[in-house]
Amino acid sequence: MLSKDHIEEVYQRLSRAMPGRTKGAKGPKGQPDAFRSCISCMLSAQSLDRNTAAATRALFALARTPQAMLALDDAAIAAAIKPCGLYNNKTRNIRRFCKALLEDHGGVVPSTREGLMSLPGIGRKCADIVMSFTFGEDVIAVDTHVHRVCNRIGLTSATTAEKTAQQLEDRSPRWALADGHFWLIQFGKRVCRARLPKCDICVVSDLCETGPIKRD
Repeated sequence: MLSKDHIEEVYQRLSRAMPGRTKGAKGPKGQPDAFRSCISCMLSAQSLDRNTAAATRALFALARTPQAMLALDDAAIAAAIKPCGLYNNKTRNIRRFCKALLEDHGGVVPSTREGLMSLPGIGRKCADIVMSFTFGEDVIAVDTHVHRVCNRIGLTSATTAEKTAQQLEDRSPRWALADGHFWLIQFGKRVCRARLPKCDICVVSDLCETGPIKRD
């Protein structure tokens, strides 16, 4: 992995090259509250953005609170969220999440990582996304792009997104936590792509532990 000084330099360069947090950035998929942010994040697993958006629109047209969600039967939830795939499993998770939220937290979504991850269907990525977008905490949420970029460059050396998130929390400078997710995900989409990365225009190519990737 990169040294502390090189990690600092990577973030400095990315902060200058990438736009960071966009004005008006909201919760996952633009949801306005913590409950819908959690549900939307759960629905996004293994789903394209447009399919997740269709599923959330249909579901929240039926229910927008845990009480209203539990009043729906499984068939209604599954039919609404069908566009995002894995709808039977996600239906079960939604019901378990809503039940636990009401029984253990009085219907109020907890604002801590520990509290969020205690709820069914909420893993480290969803918890960090909700903490960052909805509660304004300084945390780098790790999705596919962030996981790939960090382990390719050498910011982390981890086999899972959860381990990447923990290493980023331990190794990143505090000043970079607020916008780090945005710099890394933008960099992963625009430059350090999964296929055909643009190493020729990469601002950290001289620090990258993988080095320039040859394009066929």
